[in-house]
Amino acid sequence: MRSEIGRRGIITGGMAALALGAGRASARGAVTFGLTPVFLTSDREILALLRGHLEAALDRPVRLVLRRTYQEITTMLLAGQLDAAWICGYPFVRHRAELALLAVPVWRGRQLYRSYLIVSAGRAAAGLADLAGDIHAFSDPDSNSGFLVTRSELAAMQVSPDAFFERHFFTYGHRNVVRAVASGLAQSGSVDGYVWEALAATEPALTAGTRVIWRSEWLGFPPVACAREAVGAPGVERLRRALYAMQGSETGRRVLRLLQLDAFAPGEPALFDGIAARLGSLAQEG
Repeated sequence: MRSEIGRRGIITGGMAALALGAGRASARGAVTFGLTPVFLTSDREILALLRGHLEAALDRPVRLVLRRTYQEITTMLLAGQLDAAWICGYPFVRHRAELALLAVPVWRGRQLYRSYLIVSAGRAAAGLADLAGDIHAFSDPDSNSGFLVTRSELAAMQVSPDAFFERHFFTYGHRNVVRAVASGLAQSGSVDGYVWEALAATEPALTAGTRVIWRSEWLGFPPVACAREAVGAPGVERLRRALYAMQGSETGRRVLRLLQLDAFAPGEPALFDGIAARLGSLAQEG
């Protein structure tokens, strides 16, 4: 049985509800940039700094658009309501024919990250098989690290999440997965490894309540994408250059430090072949 997180009392925070900008991307002269819960934090300092760097680099207004789910931002991007968005590799792969890469973050020297399975710190569990019958926290139905990886691992075991777990629910934020497991609301969770590691550095008391029992292979880091038809548009190209130039401005460097990223750089679609392979494996589900 699946239970939505709202029924279990986790507050997803400002990112779930905050929206700065709406309407067609080209209608108001501003560059419109979407952010999903793959974004580490809804901290207003980071949002203000990010917008400040982009506006200075672009010499035009920038509207940051935040939504609670990946699907909402992806839908807006495909509908032309955003110039670009920082999305997850899963929706990028699902809409490869319609989306193009603008930039991929560099984390610890690579454009890659992993999915983690976590349990409470004191629990004796060694892998996914030990989590049968759990109450399990996922991040988002369109999250690679927070859903697809675990779902595809279970598919390889010829079982579905509904059959394997006693109950599972979506927290709509990777930090919330960690919170759910640390607090005992969930017995286990699927989480973005970058987010868990970043939280371990900034909120060690939170991650100390959890333990990583499994790490996936390295997969393409959540990218910045635009609609394929928008490639070459002046606003989109300026945004691409502004992201690449983040290391060159003090404000941009502050954003990178707060996000614990090295840079935003060009990326190749092949980075996401591993995610595509996991998605393809689900076609074998009964």
